[in-house]
Amino acid sequence: MSNIKDKSNFLFETSWEVCNKVGGIYTVLSTKAKVLQKEYKNNLIFIGPDVWTKENPSPFFKESKTILKNWDYENTLPQGIKVRVGKWTIPGNPIAILVKFDSIYAIKDQVYGEMWEKFGVDSLHAYGDYDEGCAFGVAASMVIDSCAKHLAKPTDNVIAHFDEWTTGMGLLYTKAHSPKIATVFTTHATSIGRSICGNGKPLYDYFKNYNGDQMAAELNMQSKHSLEKAAAHNADCFTTVSEVTANECEQLLDIRPQVVTPNGFERAFVPKGKKYDEARATAREKLLNVASCLTGKKFDDDTFIVATSGRNEFRNKGLNMFIDTINEIRNNYPSSSKREIIAYILVPAWSMDARKDLKKALESKSKVHEGLEDPIITHTLHNYSSDCIYNHLHYLGLHNNSFDKVNVVYVPCYLNGDDGIFNMSYYDLLIGFDATVFPSYYEPWGYTPHEGIAFGVPTISTNLAGFGQWILSTFENSFQACGVKVVTRTDSNYFNSITEISNSLLELWQMSKTEIAKVRATAIKSSKKAEWDNFITYYHDAYKIALENLNK
Repeated sequence: MSNIKDKSNFLFETSWEVCNKVGGIYTVLSTKAKVLQKEYKNNLIFIGPDVWTKENPSPFFKESKTILKNWDYENTLPQGIKVRVGKWTIPGNPIAILVKFDSIYAIKDQVYGEMWEKFGVDSLHAYGDYDEGCAFGVAASMVIDSCAKHLAKPTDNVIAHFDEWTTGMGLLYTKAHSPKIATVFTTHATSIGRSICGNGKPLYDYFKNYNGDQMAAELNMQSKHSLEKAAAHNADCFTTVSEVTANECEQLLDIRPQVVTPNGFERAFVPKGKKYDEARATAREKLLNVASCLTGKKFDDDTFIVATSGRNEFRNKGLNMFIDTINEIRNNYPSSSKREIIAYILVPAWSMDARKDLKKALESKSKVHEGLEDPIITHTLHNYSSDCIYNHLHYLGLHNNSFDKVNVVYVPCYLNGDDGIFNMSYYDLLIGFDATVFPSYYEPWGYTPHEGIAFGVPTISTNLAGFGQWILSTFENSFQACGVKVVTRTDSNYFNSITEISNSLLELWQMSKTEIAKVRATAIKSSKKAEWDNFITYYHDAYKIALENLNK
């Protein structure tokens, strides 16, 4: 392992999700920042896209006219690039630069030609968000070069860390135009691996027979795959977040990462002591009230509330398996039991607005409500006929009928505190659940189960998730030992996995208050082993390797 002296003097980290809460990478960076900030102070700078307006400002960015005030970026940045400098309002409050990259489109073809000649990047088949990601990456590279020249001395070390294929063009542009800057590239999931799974192909049974280039051509992913592969091969250090994805990179990108950098978590997000108990009580009250107003039922305080959440990838994230598991529990519900179950699906979809009838019921002072029409969903959708989650619930007859002891609530929106129904953030609601289930088929790491145990919520993951494999390598596989149960998934054991998850949930459901309290405490204790204070050393190793390879 490296030590503090091996670090660079300046560290720039670029991601589409800096000050832009889109997915799991936001959690990686925003929770890692506090530990890095302690070490680098103001020599740590995050670079993100300026996709915001005065009418829709970033809730995570506070602009400042005094930070980096001597950097004459208005006159030194090329190609008409505009930036805003400030702080990312997360634990650590690191410096952030938001980059307006629209002007790069004017030189797009020139850049693509150069990247083809120097690195073999095939941009001919580009479509969708490829141009946007590349324009941002190139603009970010130019900003890093300009800022580094202002801040750093000739003898200083400068590292530019690029996350995911969306910034890959920035890494390659840095290699071509700023050769004194060491580069690190992290893939959080290969674009072609995700595409193979998303297209319903069996990734694991035929894993050793897949060729990344061939599959990219078959699935029309040539440009993203080509860019990601070139960034991985040309970075001074290439990393990924788990052994699962390291194997995937070796098979599909033809290179094994030099360092595996598992994702940590920052416990500053988790309330403690009395505040924890108050937050849990508040969350449960809200969850029970929403379900009651939807269904017209009165739920007891000890109702077992379980949830799944994350990116809306029906197969990859195991959303289909979660729904099928809840249906199996409903069909096999013990007739002698009176403890009801509410299953929440917290997955953003193409939603319009909060349901007006539900808002009215929630605002009513009456404690008795009639069930609403279509009592399984909290917000209206643009695309009821094509929403996989909504249609699968109806296909299975999960309608929250008056006689059902197992109920389902679909929340198809981002929980950012302003959704119109809960008006609470995801973390504020997460603390109120009795269990979370993430039966992922494709999951390079798995922040959702990681977050679950950090908030003391017993969690079910799978062996196909990086987090699940970390649990298996660190603890005994049981709720009592670590607060987590890791279920085995393959390409051919779908229904066996459903039964295993169902049995695991019923195990929690039947525990006494004393037993479940011990499991919750164990979950929190386990999560502490995966804090950034323990995992940041892997990044130190990556930065050391990058500097060594640059000097070679």
